[in-house]
Amino acid sequence: MRRRLSWVAMIVVTALAGWTLAPPARAATAGGTPGAPAARAATTDGQPEAQVALAATGDGSPGDANISFVGRWNKTNPSAYVPYWAGAYLRVGFTGRTVKLKQRNTITLWASIDGKAFTAFTGSGTINLTPTALAAGNHTLTVSYRQVAGSYTGDAVFQGLTLDAGATTVKPTARPRLVEFVGDSITAGTTSSQLAVTDYAFKSGEQLGFDHTQIAIGGMCLSETTDGCWAHETRYWMSSGGQAGTDQWDFTRYTADGVVINLGTNDKSHGVSGADFQARYTTFLARIRATFPYAKLFALRTFIGRYAVETQAAVQARTTAGDANVFYVDTTGWLPSDGLSDSVHPNDKGHQAIADRLIPILRARL
Repeated sequence: MRRRLSWVAMIVVTALAGWTLAPPARAATAGGTPGAPAARAATTDGQPEAQVALAATGDGSPGDANISFVGRWNKTNPSAYVPYWAGAYLRVGFTGRTVKLKQRNTITLWASIDGKAFTAFTGSGTINLTPTALAAGNHTLTVSYRQVAGSYTGDAVFQGLTLDAGATTVKPTARPRLVEFVGDSITAGTTSSQLAVTDYAFKSGEQLGFDHTQIAIGGMCLSETTDGCWAHETRYWMSSGGQAGTDQWDFTRYTADGVVINLGTNDKSHGVSGADFQARYTTFLARIRATFPYAKLFALRTFIGRYAVETQAAVQARTTAGDANVFYVDTTGWLPSDGLSDSVHPNDKGHQAIADRLIPILRARL
């Protein structure tokens, strides 16, 4: 009997030794709405738990469960993950003094180590992110690839990290919320110095300490038009907005706690009437609400004021329909006189000014 108990104990100890404890579930989303789920669907990187459990934890490969992939990533190829839309990024901790990226073909990317300013890198193959070795110890890394859109055709693909001998990745600290920013070239960071990472959306998310996504491509409208403006009312629901196919995004891979919408700047140029825009905006808000039942929705007045009345009316229509968690944000006066790089697009100063005004609103509601 004693020998049998020892064998059972050995099985239990062996099993426990192979387990890792999951992080505690997040608090209820967006102000503790009654009945809200206690945590976001799946994990912070959007991988189903079964896949995460099988990943090679610690080795820096794309499937490493210590790496958090934020935004819409294509993980079909287990050895090469591809980010879609603007500002998708990965976060990971690591030990040792150096870290390198394994790339396929030439791409421009931005990397931040230990929370310092993002540095631009362009290259292919192995890209050394630490030409000057770091101090020994634990470090953090954030990487965002330049969006493949318009005339830019770089090869945005993550094939893994190369670390020092004996070094390992470390799971980054979980972030308490995820905010999704929906827009056009302004929300993609066009004309700012580092595009998506110097955009008001990326800045707001980072300064709040939240995960964040930028569902934006230059030239986008809210409305489908006869002259072919790419429209969020159809393309928002796609994995890549249609640039890499028409597959629909699996919204179980992440749940937004807040959705910030900045649309209408381009619709005016494509002849969309005010009444049509208002009706489409109201429908868009309703569809997002159905997708994220507990998220706070923020409809921004476009920074140059196009469709301001219609945007506010769409919010009011949703409020009247019983949605208490949708808000109109009046952005009048947010941009300083020297905050534009042209007649429409904010420069770095303009994006920071927007973030400075938006952050307190998101913090108060989320």
